[in-house]
Amino acid sequence: RSEINPNSKHLKLFDLRLSDAGIYTCEYDSHTVSISLHVFELTISLDGHFLPNEVPELTLMQNSSHHQPNLIITLFNSKNNRVIPKLLQSKTPQKYIMKLKQLEAADSGMWMCHVRSDSPLINQNISFDVKVLGFQNPDFERKYATVDSTVVLSWHPNFQKIKWKKGFTGQLNWKQQESAIAHELLDFNVTAGEKQHETKKSSHFQFEIPGSKPKSTIEVKLPKVHFNHSGQYQCQLAYNRRYVRSKIELVVMKVSANPVGPLPRGAKMTLICQVSSPLPSNAHLCWERVNGTQMDNKKSKQHEVKVEVNVSAAGLWNCHLIEDNERKISLNYAVEEAPVWISYVVIGASIGGSVLVFGLACLCIISSISWQQRRQRAKRMARARQYLLENKTCQCQQ
Repeated sequence: RSEINPNSKHLKLFDLRLSDAGIYTCEYDSHTVSISLHVFELTISLDGHFLPNEVPELTLMQNSSHHQPNLIITLFNSKNNRVIPKLLQSKTPQKYIMKLKQLEAADSGMWMCHVRSDSPLINQNISFDVKVLGFQNPDFERKYATVDSTVVLSWHPNFQKIKWKKGFTGQLNWKQQESAIAHELLDFNVTAGEKQHETKKSSHFQFEIPGSKPKSTIEVKLPKVHFNHSGQYQCQLAYNRRYVRSKIELVVMKVSANPVGPLPRGAKMTLICQVSSPLPSNAHLCWERVNGTQMDNKKSKQHEVKVEVNVSAAGLWNCHLIEDNERKISLNYAVEEAPVWISYVVIGASIGGSVLVFGLACLCIISSISWQQRRQRAKRMARARQYLLENKTCQCQQ
């Protein structure tokens, strides 16, 4: 593990180890030169490969021919910010064990351990690589969509960005509610060579895997969103039986009217704007009439899933989903006025219906009276037959 340069007489050591520490003496003619080699070894738990919220452990060991000095250790993260570790108790200054804070995906990169001592004089930087496999997405985000629109849901694992050289697997699940059964939409694996393979698993509803998506992206496309496509879409990465997850909640909005169809003159209609799940406290629904006044607007209350507005005239109405005073999505509903002849038909039908009901009521009354009369006649005839029968019996006996 060593070689000497014949020209410069330099000694070069390869694959340095703690046991290589000591005094190295060079003798040339009558000259003797001695150099004391002080060796440090820095190791990081899990070979420097972590998932978010895991806590790394650093071990710094030193060895020299002299006594091991007490070291002053300073750590800097990948953004060159100082990090204060928790120093675990050590019986000897030869070994220092440090515990860091919980990691985030953004902590990936080259860290620096600065070692200093006044006696002997030491001023040494030791770099080490930290890789945190995770998502460039937040752990949870909410996405809004309208019925019949096209939606693309994307997750961005950071394995290429941090040059993660170990294989891992993953899957994408969907469930409509927190307590519902999860359906696996697809699974995927990434090799140590960063090759990505995806397999579509579920036919629960129609979705696509876009062919032109960016590399290292997990993506599904819903070409025509239905109201029941709402719910929680969760992407999970798995490495050495450890997991990291990122969730997107899809909230779907729809509008409808009761009754459906053109609005006859003098009639009323209720417009309904509804979302698939309760909104956060900073969001609400709002009906707004185009070219209308502020009095026409109608807002939902906190955490309500729908808002209704009564309409008595034709016009265009918009329903907005507003979050932090920003319109996220909108749907419109055009209330059309029914033609005059339809109004007459409705009036005529109403009158005709009233007449029909009155006629049926009269018919029922007449039928009831007639039935009562027939019943009474039948009773009288039965009594008469009984009377004749009794008289005939008496005459025969005489």
